[in-house]
Amino acid sequence: MAVATEKRAKQDIAPHWHAQANEIQKFGTVIEDMPHYLDAKVRGEMCEMLNQLLADTITLRDMYKKHHWQVSGPTFYQLHLLFDAHYEKQSKLADKIGERIQMLGGLSVAMGGDAAKLTKIPLPPMGKEEVPVQISRLLEAHEIVMKLCKKIADASDDAGDDGTNDLAVSDILRPNESQSWFIGQHLVEMPLILAK
Repeated sequence: MAVATEKRAKQDIAPHWHAQANEIQKFGTVIEDMPHYLDAKVRGEMCEMLNQLLADTITLRDMYKKHHWQVSGPTFYQLHLLFDAHYEKQSKLADKIGERIQMLGGLSVAMGGDAAKLTKIPLPPMGKEEVPVQISRLLEAHEIVMKLCKKIADASDDAGDDGTNDLAVSDILRPNESQSWFIGQHLVEMPLILAK
């Protein structure tokens, strides 16, 4: 009897893995009946635009990490630190966007591969590029994100979605403007030693 009890105890503490079940909510849908001031149609439209913004933000975030690891040259130290700081900020922005989608009853794009399928940002090659090209790619990515923020801000304002409007303008657009300005200044041609 003791052996059977011991065997049973071991089975109870073993992890239950290889679990499979049906999805409980399909990507691209919103919860129809939930306590929210916006109707499901509006929330669905906002979630679709926010998922595009999330995919682009995840891509921009990952480009910053790629360039952080691969930067080289005379400005290595400054850009290595700056790219990592911008990566951390973009990570926080992605989290805010994802949580807003969830608040609206939608599902956030979550996996890097899925974000890569949805993003409008051209993906860089896997190999290393020169610093001006890295920065140029980042500036182009910021421009895509900022234009989408403006589109979302206008649409959410028209729909009466104050929360999404605030997120698009205050939380996402403004930090992207700042980051774009910071890195863009590295492409301005200035003499290092003597004035012209």
